[in-house]
Amino acid sequence: VQLQAFGGGLVQTGGSLRLSCAGSGRTLGLGAMAWFRQTPGKERELVAAIMIRSSRTIYGNGVKDRFTISRDNAKKTASLQMNNLKPEDTALYYCAASQAETRLRERYRYWGQGTQVTVSS
Repeated sequence: VQLQAFGGGLVQTGGSLRLSCAGSGRTLGLGAMAWFRQTPGKERELVAAIMIRSSRTIYGNGVKDRFTISRDNAKKTASLQMNNLKPEDTALYYCAASQAETRLRERYRYWGQGTQVTVSS
């Protein structure tokens, strides 16, 4: 499975960005797709995950009311709509896929390249 992320950039506080993750290869049988983010010196943390079969969503701390994860199984994509962005959302964002329905980082086997999101104050 290969994942490619798109859509990072620079935005002002309160602005919006949409990240997309395109999957290719053996995507049949995947259980979940997710977005994680990481800043220097910190562990990579879950932003949002979506289960492939049920569409159940899980959100990390502090983003549930501002971010929305969605997926298009036919197009093998997962997107993250980010609204009302804050400076603390600044990070390198990674898309990931797992064969399990999980929120646990260690269960995500497939990772895309990171895309930088920078929110200016």
